Amino acid sequence: MNIKNEPIEVLSLFDGIACLRQALKELNINVKKYNASEICKNAIKVATTNHPDIIQIGDVRDVNCKDYNNISLMAFGSPCQSLSSLKKERTGLDSQDSGLFYEALRILKEVKPKYFIMENVASMPERDKNIITDLLGVEPIRINSALVGPALRDRLYWTNIPGISNPEDKNILLEDIIEDGYADRDKAPAILTKNIPYTKNGLKRYLTKSIGQVVFHSKEFAKLPKKEKLEHIESMTNDEAKALFRPFTVSELEQCQTLPIGYVGDILRKTPSQHAIGNAFSLSVIKHILVHANFN
Repeated sequence: MNIKNEPIEVLSLFDGIACLRQALKELNINVKKYNASEICKNAIKVATTNHPDIIQIGDVRDVNCKDYNNISLMAFGSPCQSLSSLKKERTGLDSQDSGLFYEALRILKEVKPKYFIMENVASMPERDKNIITDLLGVEPIRINSALVGPALRDRLYWTNIPGISNPEDKNILLEDIIEDGYADRDKAPAILTKNIPYTKNGLKRYLTKSIGQVVFHSKEFAKLPKKEKLEHIESMTNDEAKALFRPFTVSELEQCQTLPIGYVGDILRKTPSQHAIGNAFSLSVIKHILVHANFN
């Protein structure tokens, strides 16, 4: 794709591993300045190694809006921990982490970019979704990244970029990206910041709650119904259960988020890679939204 535009200035809050910068690069959208607010050292390392032009501006709470008066695009995916259905007690936007949305809102109102994009979990309480919608003044579009990749990731996107609809289904299956072994489902569960432990209990959690990423060594075992799998492993020792499966590799996790292979794994070790990838935007979804923007 060849998109011609005058160089734009970007402000990315909670930038993480700079998936937005990668999307702009892959779309050939000219960027004059890419200002990134991020505090995680590992995420910053990935972002700046892949994109040395990124200007790191520190904590979102310290952003002085007077420094950013010519922003064409502002994006943010404020922390979702207290909004996600995975958390037993959800305090939502009243929490210290997910409440950072209000910092992003402060900056959005003062900076007044041409376009903005906000992403967060589709499982958030209706109350919080309605608050965000009212404050941003646009209705969210719900996009599951399973349409563009091999993993489930159900998200809401609020944006003033016009003409956004769901992307066409690319029919990418989990079995298309695993390096060896066998999948027991068409799509991987959503990538989280922490994988299940590589234990018997971790496998049971994967089977009962669809949390974590698992590849089975045996095709026959992978094809068994969930109930039969659980019956088989119940009497096994921890080591016997571990012999049935393996966790995803980092490159498999990257592909689940539609990232280039090596984007994270060439820079971080496995555990911090899992965390960084789990916090990231789905690259292909962000690209799908950005192609509708007119920066001229």
